[in-house]
Amino acid sequence: MRGARALPSHGLALTADETDAKWGRGGDNRTMFRRQLSGVLIFLAACIVLQGLGAVFALREAERQVVRGRLASDIHQGFVQLSATKQHLRSWVTQHKIGAGGNPSERDALIEQMQQSLGELALLAQKSAALGLLQGRDSEEHAARTDALQVLGQNVHALGQALAQIQTLPANMPARLGWESLSEVFDKSEGRDLRELIAQSVARESAAMQRERLAADATLARIRWLWIGMALTLALLALGATFYFERALRRPIDELVQGARRLRQGRLQYRVPLDDQDEFSDVARSMNAMAAELEKHQQQEIEHRQRLESQVRERTSALHEANQSLQQTDTRRRQLLADISHELRTPTTAIRGEAEITLRGGERPAAQYRQALQRIVMTSKQLGSVIDDLLAMARSDMETLSMVQQRVDLSAPLADALAQAQALAGERHIRIDAQAMPAAAVHVMGDAQRLCQLLLLLLDNAVRYSHPDGCVSLRWWRSDETPPMLVLQVIDQGIGIPAEELHQVFDRHFRGRTARLHRAAGSGLGLPIAKAWALAHGGSLSLESPADETTGQGTRVQLSLPLLTSPSSAAPTTS
Repeated sequence: MRGARALPSHGLALTADETDAKWGRGGDNRTMFRRQLSGVLIFLAACIVLQGLGAVFALREAERQVVRGRLASDIHQGFVQLSATKQHLRSWVTQHKIGAGGNPSERDALIEQMQQSLGELALLAQKSAALGLLQGRDSEEHAARTDALQVLGQNVHALGQALAQIQTLPANMPARLGWESLSEVFDKSEGRDLRELIAQSVARESAAMQRERLAADATLARIRWLWIGMALTLALLALGATFYFERALRRPIDELVQGARRLRQGRLQYRVPLDDQDEFSDVARSMNAMAAELEKHQQQEIEHRQRLESQVRERTSALHEANQSLQQTDTRRRQLLADISHELRTPTTAIRGEAEITLRGGERPAAQYRQALQRIVMTSKQLGSVIDDLLAMARSDMETLSMVQQRVDLSAPLADALAQAQALAGERHIRIDAQAMPAAAVHVMGDAQRLCQLLLLLLDNAVRYSHPDGCVSLRWWRSDETPPMLVLQVIDQGIGIPAEELHQVFDRHFRGRTARLHRAAGSGLGLPIAKAWALAHGGSLSLESPADETTGQGTRVQLSLPLLTSPSSAAPTTS
């Protein structure tokens, strides 16, 4: 309502400071949940940082163990390779001594390979010493490794000088004497047995390699459990914080949501039941104050709206009465015009059709022209009667037409209706197949002119909604009812009427979808007027549209009129 916009709204603009002053709460109370939440977040962040530092430490320790294990494996492999190269060199010496080959370039390559292996072993020993920090067993192993490398280095140097002067043994000299001269160089160095020294080095490095592997496995296991422990600890801390805040926040948030829902539903008398010293209670107090102000303004708006609605109802009632009176007048006017147009159209069409048929073709006998003119005169009289009735209906604002009730032989009205319908059917190339009336009179009580119009209306309706070159049949019989009835049926092979529209065909101004498509013009008054005339004669009018495999849909209209069995004429009455 427009009146609600003019209401004062200063009571709704409460700031946070005003709310605190009103309810006597300080700024420290409003930060309780904020401090708790910040503390938990900082604690979780610290745990994550510690977990990251632990991960860095674990990765460095794992990397160190992996490097130590790799160095131990490389040193062991180096001593094994050095021993194998020395054996190859011994084989070369044997071949050379006995004159079975022994290329000097192969000797030099083996000597160079041994020197290269010793250099690589010395470098690996330095790296291993740097990682082990020369403490305990690592220091003793490094000293033994360094000593073995020095002795082996001197031996390789001496072996190179000795092999450079080696000669093939004379044929008469035993091979054992030549070999003994070089065995000291191969197997002895500074009084130490080189074979034993190499075997001890290989065994020592193999044990170191196994020890480093075990240490790496143990380190990985510790790191795995460290990671699992840290992850579980962090998860438990997070779950604990979540559980704590879920319990601490559920009730106030639910209360605030419930309060907001009630206010949205318009229940401004509802108050949020929170009275603690935290942020949520401050919000609840603000919502309650806002609801109180809104409730007061709503009451003022309701009172103002009630006054406006009372005034609107008074004005609306007056306008409704005036509009209803205008609608009734307009409805009567439209209905009268529709009735006039429909009542005038059928006789006018019959007159025009009769004249066109008479003028069509060549010369005719005078008797035919006379008959045509007589039918035109008769139809014109009927048209004049219709006009009189419509004028009388307009003056008296009545929906029924006056009728003169008297004994009538139905053969004459039926013959007149057929003659006029033939003219209408000829224009549309429709054939009317009418059963011949009996020679004896068929008497009914009614108005001959109205009966003729009723029958013509039914025939005209059948012709208008038939297909070109179609056929309209007229059949009649006497029923065995009490009192006896004369039953007439008008059957066409036209467009038919859908089953869902049959119950509306006798409503004023109703025209079905199929009828509108077949013939756009029409007021929907023919069948309602025909039924009214049938009821006025004490009879009945029904309609059905059966599906026929041979003739198509079609329509069957049945008119029942009570027969007069007494030979005496009834006195005419007017209704």
